Amino acid sequence: MKEKNTNRTKWIHLRLTPDEMKLLKDRFNKSLCPKLSDYARKNLLGKPVILKYRNQSVDDLALEISKLRTEINAVGNNYNQAVKKLHSLQQISEFQNWILSSQEDKNKLFESIETIKISMHKFIEKWLP
Repeated sequence: MKEKNTNRTKWIHLRLTPDEMKLLKDRFNKSLCPKLSDYARKNLLGKPVILKYRNQSVDDLALEISKLRTEINAVGNNYNQAVKKLHSLQQISEFQNWILSSQEDKNKLFESIETIKISMHKFIEKWLP
């Protein structure tokens, strides 16, 4: 059985005013169509166009989670650097200095963890009844 050729070989030339073009692009940007030609074709042929729907609370949640991920990565990097420094120490005096400086890192870590806990608690209150 022969397969039907689905290549589009015919062209339509269409002239629009700047306002019409702006309107077309604005509507296209609100759709999920990957290309303007797909959007225009669906409209001309009377096919349904799926529109984007943005949920602001989900967008806010995604932004906060992104910030938390960045903070968690920074905490992990700091921890890895501290452990690497610990393994490279040769003398007791260096070890004592490391202990003192690591105390500051430990305090920063606990502050970051507390910030994460507070943010997660806010998410839970917002999303769970």
